[in-house]
Amino acid sequence: MMTLGYLIEPLLVKQIKGEINLEITGINYDSREIESGELFVCISGYNFDGHDFAKEAIKKGAVALIVEKWLDIKDITQIKVSNSREALGILATQFYDCPSKDLNLIGVTGTNGKTTVTHLINAIYSAKYNKTGLIGTVKYEIGEEEFPVRTTTPQSLDLQKMMSYMNEKAVRDCIIEVSSHAIEQKRILGCDFNICVFTNLSPEHLDYHDNMESYRAAKGRLFSFLGLSHKKNNIPKAAVINADDDDADYMKNQSAVQVITYGIEKDADIMAREIEIFPEGCRFVVESPWGSLKINLKLTGRFSIYNALAAITVALIEGFNPNYIKEVLEKVEKIPGRFEKVDVGQDFLVIVDYAHTSDSLENVLSTLKEITHGRIGVVFGCGGDRDKEKRPLMAKVAADYGDNLFITSDNPRTEDPESIINDIEKGLTKEKVSYIIEPDRRKAISKAINWADANDAVLIAGKGHETYQVFKDRTIDFDDREVAREEIQKSRKQ
Repeated sequence: MMTLGYLIEPLLVKQIKGEINLEITGINYDSREIESGELFVCISGYNFDGHDFAKEAIKKGAVALIVEKWLDIKDITQIKVSNSREALGILATQFYDCPSKDLNLIGVTGTNGKTTVTHLINAIYSAKYNKTGLIGTVKYEIGEEEFPVRTTTPQSLDLQKMMSYMNEKAVRDCIIEVSSHAIEQKRILGCDFNICVFTNLSPEHLDYHDNMESYRAAKGRLFSFLGLSHKKNNIPKAAVINADDDDADYMKNQSAVQVITYGIEKDADIMAREIEIFPEGCRFVVESPWGSLKINLKLTGRFSIYNALAAITVALIEGFNPNYIKEVLEKVEKIPGRFEKVDVGQDFLVIVDYAHTSDSLENVLSTLKEITHGRIGVVFGCGGDRDKEKRPLMAKVAADYGDNLFITSDNPRTEDPESIINDIEKGLTKEKVSYIIEPDRRKAISKAINWADANDAVLIAGKGHETYQVFKDRTIDFDDREVAREEIQKSRKQ
């Protein structure tokens, strides 16, 4: 508990109406969750405007408001700011006493690979220090506790609150997936990062960022969060960059601290050599200033090597023994929904993957092409209310690698599933590819399973770890892995 006057001290541009010598018990931006004595921050969102819910928040016990425009509400303190989202991050950091200053905070950004890289880093740290914090697309985890995932990177208030809880639980290391939306919306304001990782960049979220330049700039801003302060524990600050990505130099130029690169093709500080890829995993030698290291990974694909290199680089920078890193990574069997095998004894390969961009789809399919002796079937769709430009691009990639496509629904959200499929179909030439349109995702998976023969491969792409499917009027339980398992078992009984 603290006074409103103390809480708003860091806000440089503010106008005040009302008393600020008020006790504040908490901060909230959701009027439905307001509790007595809290400060309500009115955020102007994309679907709703928090200013419209200020009266409801007051009825539930809010004692003051953060606003971008004066509201016609009497007898309550209003603090006017130019950007309430920005103010939320600053206020949350003040309220929780900048919890990231006591954490070894590692942020991972990029279009693809964020989830795998964070999970691999977490595996290395948790095996040694037991308690870690992991925040990302698949789960929010603090020690052994798990919390519901709302977005890849939580809202600033929720993030600061979680990091404060990590300090209470004696967590030393926190690894966060940092999305471009989170950077743009300043959800990571107040976060003091030790290391930031850049995986790669390819077209995504262009419905939000308008163009690739804007999207790239958002990703690059993460590296401006490095060098803001000096950590108490003297852990070095560094930017870890994929040297093989076309935007590597841009990301390097955004960093105010030392840059460490990793890669396969271009000269880098840490490199993978002698690469072997096979269905069960991959082998490669890591060459680095810390010496050579032979890794036998149970994750397959060239993209898995890049992800492992990113995690290895972070761990080497922070002083982990190379042989310990090898030991931990070689035990990792899978990352949820990332090139995850569904195996119930069938004589063909079934893979579920979160790939939902043309680039990530190509990464997965090129790996399948390399390790599969038979044909490749591709089950995929595209999400509704998201950038439409990628739909024909994903279709083209699927057609380039697949022998038969099963075009279906992903998460249609408020869009008509058939309209989305029509956009996908624009990327196909009927003479060059065989495809089936089946809007019902379960039926599409079933058709792909029944199409496959011995030594073939079926990729079910787009949803990965997700356990639901979102429609305009409802959300249903749907897990690609479980559905595939059920359909394989049915096909074996026929």
